[in-house]
Amino acid sequence: MIAWALVVGQFVLIGLLAFWHPRHRWSIPDALDATLKVTAVVGLAWMAVGALSLGRSLTALPLPLEHATLRVRGAYRLSRHPIYTGLITAGWSWAFRGEAVGPLLLAGALTALLAVKARFEEEALRMKFPEYARYSARTPRFWPVGPLKRLGQGTGA
Repeated sequence: MIAWALVVGQFVLIGLLAFWHPRHRWSIPDALDATLKVTAVVGLAWMAVGALSLGRSLTALPLPLEHATLRVRGAYRLSRHPIYTGLITAGWSWAFRGEAVGPLLLAGALTALLAVKARFEEEALRMKFPEYARYSARTPRFWPVGPLKRLGQGTGA
């Protein structure tokens, strides 16, 4: 029941964010608007990479499928939740382009909901996969800053 509520809430917030048409808007510079468009595309691409990496294990519910295997390579080597990371990135980019407070509040609510959903999912993954604890200790939940830093340190520069 909680799993379904999280999914429904996620899609409601995404829908509201996508179709919000504020009456009172501020304006943003063209360069910022272009940057936000690129950032949104990067977020959507990261979501796609995460979804493709899951293959048949992909589900909107924050519960692993019976036949699922733990993914720790590709996008999942850098982030435990690349789909959520991409969605948060694209959501905030879209919200700032909305040029109003309402979309920003929706992006904040979506971020909070996805953080709760990620924790819920992680508990289910810990129960299904004993090796999840080790994986989660070395892999950040959302943005892959830590692994990218380690990759840069290994260059000998």
